[in-house]
Amino acid sequence: MLSRDEILAVYQAGPEAVVALVEKLLAAHTSLEQQVIRLTARVEELEARLNKDSHNSHKPPSSDGLGRKPKSLRKRSGKKAGGQPGHPGVTRALSDTPDEIVEYSPAQCAACGCSLECTPAIQRERRQVVELPPIHLHVIEHQALHKVCPACRATSTGAFPKAITQSVEYGPRLKALGVYLQAYQRLPFERTAELFQDVFGGSMSPGTLASHQAGCAERLRPIEQAIKHSLSEAAVVHFDETGSRVAKQTHWLHSASTAWLTFYAMHPRRGRAALEASGLLPTFQGTAVHDALAAYWAYPTCQHALCNAHLLRELIAIHAETEQPWAQRLIDLLLTIKAAVEKAKAMGKTHLAPQRQANFEADYGRLLRQGFKSNPAPPPTGKRGRPKQSPAKNLLDRLKTYRRAVLAFMYNFAVPFDNNLAERDLRMMKVRTKISGCFRSPAGAADFCRIRGYISTLRKQGYSVLEALHSVFIGQPYLPCLTG
Repeated sequence: MLSRDEILAVYQAGPEAVVALVEKLLAAHTSLEQQVIRLTARVEELEARLNKDSHNSHKPPSSDGLGRKPKSLRKRSGKKAGGQPGHPGVTRALSDTPDEIVEYSPAQCAACGCSLECTPAIQRERRQVVELPPIHLHVIEHQALHKVCPACRATSTGAFPKAITQSVEYGPRLKALGVYLQAYQRLPFERTAELFQDVFGGSMSPGTLASHQAGCAERLRPIEQAIKHSLSEAAVVHFDETGSRVAKQTHWLHSASTAWLTFYAMHPRRGRAALEASGLLPTFQGTAVHDALAAYWAYPTCQHALCNAHLLRELIAIHAETEQPWAQRLIDLLLTIKAAVEKAKAMGKTHLAPQRQANFEADYGRLLRQGFKSNPAPPPTGKRGRPKQSPAKNLLDRLKTYRRAVLAFMYNFAVPFDNNLAERDLRMMKVRTKISGCFRSPAGAADFCRIRGYISTLRKQGYSVLEALHSVFIGQPYLPCLTG
């Protein structure tokens, strides 16, 4: 800032000095304007990040915090919370075959004091307590008997079962319980070992638990291959991926699933290298439902369907930030098409009427044109590469380029509106990471993925997980149904 004396000195120096001062001030003003523009854009970007939550971005609901309650796109049923009229309830009924009966008989009459010891009861009032019996490990000792032949005096020895090779080892049901606690209930190795000590009074080291998990995974290898093969021939398969930690490094957990089957694979990469390693997409010819990761588009032999739940969240964010009406209207259009498809399905139809489909397509194109008009391409910057676009322009480009994948659920009723099935299949794996932390080795991560894929498949088909794991350790694993 120039003082009064400095300004007067420039004035007295003549016109050229005044011109030089004004030019200097204009240059400084231009520089400040550019800096304000940059800082304003940065503030808007940071505010947009702060405003993102699970309803307007890909962030999980667990990141919303306790104070934020995002508005859901789900329609309310209008019913009150809690059990509905006519619901049978789940109150436990009295057992007709109790394991133990304890009688409480009055010793004397409450009115006159007469003894009632030999008086028969005229009624029994029943109450029951459901309790665990005392828990202890059941030890089975196997003995191979040695006998001497009375004829030739040779000694013969009885044969142990082939599965029993050590002097002391754990049985298949105990092994199954350890794998169940780790792979299904997601307990860490040390806490599983503590549970065995506290509940059964018998110690089982984390190393032993790890060997049981590895043994289970090895026995499930053929079943995993069968699940993978069935998924490769399915009509519609959901694909998704999420970050994980293996040996202190970032890896990616990839899933492929249907309502009937689940397959998991861990890989150091997220993109095409991982998809090639899994071996599913290179030969897949059905419809792949995914979240628009660029690597999926590299497979033209299959059809593609995008998750509209992700697109709705992006549209919500754009409408909140820009207040451009096309974004809200496109949300309404997608939900209207969804409702029309669901209504047609309920009526037993396999497709929408051609004219109605054409009307929806026309509305979709009209809204995209409105969006592009409100979000023109940025002017060239003179630098190498494409100029940075706004999130709205990027989304509009995707909606235009992959228009058929966005509306795949309208063209083919077998294709769902969203990719929520894949997200549900990945959610429990993320819970495992939060509870147990990272995997210590790639081999351990691969074992866990194989077992968890088997468990997820069994759960979808209504099997008992613990009994199924027991069947694995006795050498007769349950084979899930491979066709829905």
